[in-house]
Formats: sequence, structure tokens, C-alpha cells
Amino acid sequence: MKIYSQLHEKLSRGEFAITGECGPPRGANKEVIDKKIKLLKGFVDAVNVTDNQTAIVRMSSIAASAHLVAAGLEPVMQMVVRDRNRIAIQSDIMGAYSLGIKNILCLSGDHQKFGSQPEARNVFDIDSVNLIRTVRNMRDTGKDMSGFDLDVAPQMFIGAAANPFADPFEYRVIRLGKKFDAGADFVQTQCIYNMGRFKEWIRLANEEGLTQKGYILGGVTPLRSAGMARYMNKKVAGMDVPEEIIKRMDGVEKKCQADEGIKICLETIQALKELTGVHGVHIMAIEWEDAVARIVEQAGLN
Repeated sequence: MKIYSQLHEKLSRGEFAITGECGPPRGANKEVIDKKIKLLKGFVDAVNVTDNQTAIVRMSSIAASAHLVAAGLEPVMQMVVRDRNRIAIQSDIMGAYSLGIKNILCLSGDHQKFGSQPEARNVFDIDSVNLIRTVRNMRDTGKDMSGFDLDVAPQMFIGAAANPFADPFEYRVIRLGKKFDAGADFVQTQCIYNMGRFKEWIRLANEEGLTQKGYILGGVTPLRSAGMARYMNKKVAGMDVPEEIIKRMDGVEKKCQADEGIKICLETIQALKELTGVHGVHIMAIEWEDAVARIVEQAGLN
């Protein structure tokens, strides 16, 4: 089996992988990226670099990923289809690979109406499943979408996202299968707070043989406050934060809520480590990168 990246190599050995996340700044300040690199390096196997997340203009994911490569930290470059047509998509994939970027996460992207410039036009020339297929075909056939032979094909480890908590629930595993069939090598899930529903989703994925087709990393996000828990449950699409979690966060003093959030995160990671079909965790400590080292160490992941 060909190995495409360090993240791929670790997963292929059957080891429990850890990925983190780095949101580029709303500006051209490289020092913001450098600070996050220092907090994450040595604690995660790779770092997702978001692509204008929440439809807010930020430093490009390609440029930010290149900064990670230069610092010796392996990026997982996110790419959304919201902002690019198929020509730009293929061009950016090749450009990213030429800069040493070996992992890509293929996404639709948050709709621009929720972002800082809602009047912007979206593109959505192809969807996220066809983006996965495009990267796979470029890698495996050495041709672009027009059939042109590439002198160097981008040899990338291909990722996708999955949300076990969106409705209708019955479609969640079907959509996971579509992404693996299109060529996804690994999948990172939405933040897990409703463990009961996630266990049912991974059970169905195991039954369908999907956990044998690629690697699944469960998403976790430490809560900093009860207010954050309520906001994510009510305002973030596809998020499922059970009332019992919100009450648990409410049940401790405000100054202790961040510690309780990390405790919940550690319990979730422990539960994920015990599930068949889960190959790692994706830690999304949103603008709280200094919590990652604590989580990794206390979870016994390093």
C-alpha cells in the first residue's frame, strides 16, 4: 500500500491518531500561525487548516498550510467548494501539493449568508463528494478533469467530513458510504457530545463494512462555558449538545466551567478509544489551542 503522508502512515499501522485544528487569522499576520504551531507541535499527528471557516475571510488555507510545512508540522488542508469553480479547485490542489501539503479535507463550506460578507456570490460548481472524486482521480490516474496528463500528479491523503447528528439520521451512514466510494481515505466527524447517537452511527457503519473502507476520527471540542454549550446547540447547524451536558456545565461555578469542559472532552475521548471502527480523534479546540497539550496528556494519547 502506498503511503501518502505521516498521518496516513500512523493510521495504516493501526495506531490511534490525533489531529488538531488551526484557524488562520483575519489578516496577513504570520505570527498568529507561528503561535498556534508552538502550542500544537509535538502533541498532534497533523493539523487541520480551515478554509475561510464560517464564511469569514481569512488567510488562505494553502498559505497557512505552507507555514505549517515550513515549521515541520503536517497540515490537513481544508478545501471548500463554496468559493471555487472546478478550474480553480484543480489548480489549487496542484499548487498545494507542490508546497509539500500531503493531506486534504474536502468540504462544502458554510453558506456565505452566515459569514461576514453575505452579499458574496457562491460557486458550488461541484459538490464535496465530487471534490473527493476529483482529488482521487487526479492522484490515481494522473489526469485532470479534462483528461490532460499531469506531469506530476498530486499524491494526497484524502479526507472528508461526516455529521452523525444531522437529520435524517438514516441517511448519515449512506452519505458516509458515498464519500468512501468517491475516494475518501479518512473521515473526521462533527463534534461529539451525544455519545448515544454516535455509538448507533458507528455501529451501523461497522455493519455496512464502511469502517473497513477508510479511517474514522471522532471529533471533540472542549467546552469553555455553559453559554458556549447552549450557543452551539441552538446556533450551530448540525450540532447536538444534549441537555444533560448543558446542565452539567451549568452545575459548576463559572470559573470552573472550562475545567469541566475539558473533563467532558476526556470522557468522550476515552469512550471513543473503546469503540470498534474509531481510528483516532480530531481535537477542535476553537481558539483554545493551549488546551490541546493538556487534553492529549491527560487522555494518555502521547
